[in-house]
Amino acid sequence: MNRTLVIGDIHGGLRALEQVFERADVSTDDKLIFLGDYVDGWSESPQVLDYLMALSQTHECIFLRGNHDDLLMEWLRGKENKLWHQHGGEATILAYSILPETIKEHHIAFLDSLRNYYLDGQKRLFVHAGFTNLHGVDYEYYPRLLFWERTLWETALALDPKIGPDHILYPKRFTVYNEIYIGHTPVTRIDETTPQNRANVWNIDTGAAFKGKLSVLDIETKQFWQSDCLPDLYPNEIGRNK
Repeated sequence: MNRTLVIGDIHGGLRALEQVFERADVSTDDKLIFLGDYVDGWSESPQVLDYLMALSQTHECIFLRGNHDDLLMEWLRGKENKLWHQHGGEATILAYSILPETIKEHHIAFLDSLRNYYLDGQKRLFVHAGFTNLHGVDYEYYPRLLFWERTLWETALALDPKIGPDHILYPKRFTVYNEIYIGHTPVTRIDETTPQNRANVWNIDTGAAFKGKLSVLDIETKQFWQSDCLPDLYPNEIGRNK
């Protein structure tokens, strides 16, 4: 099939990932670009990482770094973050409490290998959160912003759809790339449930960390597939729905 598929934030929902891959009929011919936030929220964060590492042996995969992945790596290396506990970390800590140190070391190596962004040959950018520098990701003063910031999406939402790239008010950073694919900020915040496009920005985070679904999108055709809502797949858990 030779598709390029982009996958939204998983947040420990392995059942959703397996389900949406089945619905999208993912094969070894597909290139898979994961936008980050593999962990925190639902109970299977370690299992998600194991699944992704195994998947990379049979598929062409690009793994980006999300803010939750970075927080997990810091915790696995001994750095405490109390705020993280309240935003999905508790379920992850519980899941890791029963695992041997050898598994944790494998996961640290995987998390350390994640990319801050990916740019393909057609000037399509894939990044977890966004960027602030007017000249693009290579010029970002604070690289952690690539998996933490929200102003790119907020600007896209606020932009007058009647103006184009040649307009004096059009955001310069939107002109650096042909398309930009992000996660990080759930589209459920604007009462949407499917991948959303504003200007040349595509947001694939459809709220899997909360009450939403996990989405996979074909970047050429813009066809997408979704899992069931995560609370339906994990009926005995609350995820981050506090």
